[in-house]
Amino acid sequence: MSGFSFRAQLRLGDFHLDAAFAVDAPVTALFGPSGSGKTTILRLIAGIIRPESGRIVLDDRVVFDSASGIDLPARRRKVGLVFQDGLMFPHMSVRQNLLYGAWARRVTRPAEFDRLVALAPLLDRAPYRLSGGERQRVAIGRALLSDPSVLLMDEPVTAIDQEKRAEILPYLETLTRNAPIPLLYVSHALAEIERLGAQVVRVEGGRVPG
Repeated sequence: MSGFSFRAQLRLGDFHLDAAFAVDAPVTALFGPSGSGKTTILRLIAGIIRPESGRIVLDDRVVFDSASGIDLPARRRKVGLVFQDGLMFPHMSVRQNLLYGAWARRVTRPAEFDRLVALAPLLDRAPYRLSGGERQRVAIGRALLSDPSVLLMDEPVTAIDQEKRAEILPYLETLTRNAPIPLLYVSHALAEIERLGAQVVRVEGGRVPG
């Protein structure tokens, strides 16, 4: 497992984040109640927001270190992000949405990642013709095609109904077994985390209890 560690402090209004952990498994779950700081941690890792202090290491690369003045912009952190809503470009087909990330990073292996989330039957569809589960599969494929060093997934099945959730979880299991990069998965559903066989980092009130 490549070096991946997080330590950050940040105050947002009344919320104070002061958390640290290291990743030493292929799949790590940030687990805790809503509002505990899980999504904030993902955004700090991705470079969407900036901590007041701390140190973030991804794939043995220091992407943020307040003591040394290092703060790589989001585009240079090589992070793949998947949010709850599976946002896509509405004017593009599934194929075009997938290849957008590949073109941006000059990745030449789309078929390898397509197989992980079984996208072949969807490639010529427009986004409005996809179910919630299918949209999330496309979002995962697009994130993988950006050639990330880590994949961050923020409760990717929360916004999907129970039937479609049962449909996408097998793809997530395949992904966690076969993806060649570490995966950080945010959830407040313990059964979901157990099914994916993840190392668990518990987040409570902006902290990771020792």
